[in-house]
Amino acid sequence: MRDLQQCRAEIDRLDRQIVALFEERMAVCREVGAYKVAHHLPVLDEERERQVLQAKAELLQDADLRPQVIALFETIMAGSRSLQRRMVTETDPAKAGDLEAYQAMRHWSGQPLTEQRVLYQGQPGAYCEEAAMGFFGDDCQRMNLKTWDGVFRGVKEGFGDFGVVPIENSSTGSINDVFDLLGQFGCYIVGEQIVPVRHCLVALPDASMDTITDVYSHAQGFAQCRPFLGEHPKWEHHEMVNTALAAKFVAESGDSTKAAIASRRAAELYGLQILQSAINENVRNYTRFLIVAAEPRFPDDANKISVRFTIPHREGSLCRILQIFAQAGLNLEKLESRPVPESRWEYSFYADFTGNLRREEMDRGIRELIDAASSFRILGNYKAAQL
Repeated sequence: MRDLQQCRAEIDRLDRQIVALFEERMAVCREVGAYKVAHHLPVLDEERERQVLQAKAELLQDADLRPQVIALFETIMAGSRSLQRRMVTETDPAKAGDLEAYQAMRHWSGQPLTEQRVLYQGQPGAYCEEAAMGFFGDDCQRMNLKTWDGVFRGVKEGFGDFGVVPIENSSTGSINDVFDLLGQFGCYIVGEQIVPVRHCLVALPDASMDTITDVYSHAQGFAQCRPFLGEHPKWEHHEMVNTALAAKFVAESGDSTKAAIASRRAAELYGLQILQSAINENVRNYTRFLIVAAEPRFPDDANKISVRFTIPHREGSLCRILQIFAQAGLNLEKLESRPVPESRWEYSFYADFTGNLRREEMDRGIRELIDAASSFRILGNYKAAQL
């Protein structure tokens, strides 16, 4: 049996051969790319790739290595596609619009985020209002609307300069309706704000824990306070469109049997007492809010990119997209899927990753993503929020 150093020396020798053969293979791939360019052929030939993977697996003497050899050649072929895409100078007519929109976004200068007409969903005292004040300042001109749909519509129609909407909570996850509205209204993400969520049980001044029979809040408020509510199984739960409206309702009811799950600020605004504070299950409970606008704004220090894309409904499509992220060095932070309403079992994807579109090293990766996707749209390039 060889010792460890001998084994490592043998691996180094084999790796040198592999690197030399890899360079030879990529040189041939350049010739393939040149042929495809000359004959207006697509970079990706899915049937050919399937045949290659099958053939390489059949070369093995040790069948247990099949998953590893397939993964190896999937990576090699992803590198080949990347190399060939850099050789393509013509744009697929089906992708021309997506590429043009990306290039326009990349060079967008925009106006600074100085306007003061800010729309948010909910009543004063809602966490959405806290996000608006945190991002734009306490003195920003803000207006509350009943629905998230109304916020997007108001921004799109120019009724407000910006909208503030929740997109995900650290305890209960993504807010799917907002993802869908982003696609529906075509708004752009121009910033984000993270708000710590500290739910309180609030009620009228003459109420106590013993008088409460009914609790009012948003569905997220109930979901984030399950253990606390489990200690009071006799309480009836009543969902409302937001936590601040629940606090307002309790205040106006004059009924000491009613309580709301809402913020400390909502309690102060509506003259309620806090029966119990910090009742949410997760003490590190945060909600991320998006700042949306009708047009993109692109600060020089932007470091986060959000995109929406669809992929061909074929085997390996998502895997190829993820390989592009990895090979282009794009740090993928979030990937969310949403059903495409007009197509059964097909999905659009929302992704967040770090980067600035003006940097040259970003351009190749974005172009490859556009080429590999069925449709691709930049939702925004903005500065990531800090806790």
